[in-house]
Amino acid sequence: MLVDLRSDTLTRPTPAMRRAMADAEVGDDVFGEDPTVNALEVRVAALLGKESGLFVPTGTMANQIAIRCLTEPGDEVILEADAHPFHYEAGGAAVISGVTLRLLQGVRGVLDPEVVRQAVRPPNVHHAPARLLSVENTANRGGGTVMGADRTTALAQVAQDAGLFTHLDGARLWNASVASGDALADYARPYDMLSVCFSKGLGAPVGSMLVGPRSLAERARRFRKMLGGGMRQVGVLAAACDHALTHHLPLLAADHARARTLHDRLVDQGWTLEGPPQSNMVYLRFPDAPRLCEQLGARGVRAIALGWDRVRLVTHLDVDDAGLAHAIDTFRAVRT
Repeated sequence: MLVDLRSDTLTRPTPAMRRAMADAEVGDDVFGEDPTVNALEVRVAALLGKESGLFVPTGTMANQIAIRCLTEPGDEVILEADAHPFHYEAGGAAVISGVTLRLLQGVRGVLDPEVVRQAVRPPNVHHAPARLLSVENTANRGGGTVMGADRTTALAQVAQDAGLFTHLDGARLWNASVASGDALADYARPYDMLSVCFSKGLGAPVGSMLVGPRSLAERARRFRKMLGGGMRQVGVLAAACDHALTHHLPLLAADHARARTLHDRLVDQGWTLEGPPQSNMVYLRFPDAPRLCEQLGARGVRAIALGWDRVRLVTHLDVDDAGLAHAIDTFRAVRT
């Protein structure tokens, strides 16, 4: 048995999703004529309480378009030190938008609103002007940490009081909503733009959505085209995302439960865990993380080392109870 716990991006389309893709009505999306894409954009924008949606291939592109829409070259973007645009987007903010990133230290990936307030410097010719606050929920490198709508709203309010725009990187906002019980629209309401991803916990092969006000829609669409994200008969992918939203969103609670079970069993075995998981991610500490991942992989359990002493394990749609049991047994065997 092979159990892949490296990421929730590793899911494969289910047979039902493949049928939905094969049956999708398509058109040329660059001309705005793909009915399946158009319907998905309307559906997701309404779900998040925003006026407009833009379907893009990846969460990285969604984040980079948002940064470009809400800043000008030379501006400063404030974000938590472990945030995705800093660690995993290949320096795109500097290349595409010409901005600097101001990194603030949070707790498990979560910023304190007061820390943000104090970080916004008064106007000064020597400083890059702060223009945008970007918040990630759930916080991946923080351990899959869930922020409730009250915290995300407080962060947005501090930014707005200081004259900043706001962007919510909600690649796993579905997980945050399921875990917290807070409505998606409550998370989205105070943010100028936000992104959600279909290819992580929801199990679609490709796709993210950037949503925001209608006033920014054409600007965002232009930057999508500039970045090579103008796609043609892409309804086959939008259909997968729509199917995932309908059928897989309710399954996230099971992913979270399996993550808690995995955490608890590994604690029982004597492993060092970072803390009880808040969503679908379990983080383990080990002095030689790459070696541990090699040992697990040789026994059919894939994990990913994030640094020399940190291992990430992610439960997802393709990890069932039998796979979870195999992973737990494999950790026991490696430890002994």
